[in-house]
Amino acid sequence: MNKTKSAIEFYRMAYMGEPRKAVELYVGDQYIQHNPDVEDGPEGFIEYFERMKKEYPNKEIEFLRSVEEEDLVALHTHQTWPGNDQYVTMDFFRFDDNGRIVEHWDSIQQVPGTSAHNNSMF
Repeated sequence: MNKTKSAIEFYRMAYMGEPRKAVELYVGDQYIQHNPDVEDGPEGFIEYFERMKKEYPNKEIEFLRSVEEEDLVALHTHQTWPGNDQYVTMDFFRFDDNGRIVEHWDSIQQVPGTSAHNNSMF
């Protein structure tokens, strides 16, 4: 079982508007959420992403990097939201022994208009 592929598909499916299907396919018996804007548990996750689909239907996500180590997968993404608001995110997923996602942490930062250097955030 490829945890990285599962994490990417889970995230893409939820982000693009199918969070209930994503939970059914990829989440284990529990889902511990560390994002303060999303309620704990699978239903909190589903409600959040269903609301995002209604409020922001034209958003995009690009998966740039991934790191897998033991039961953890980290994803580095570039998100573009309506109005060309751009964000860089780091998401961490913990998997159970059955290869199902059971915990999530994330950090998100809006891409600034200026930078002290010429390096991209991506």
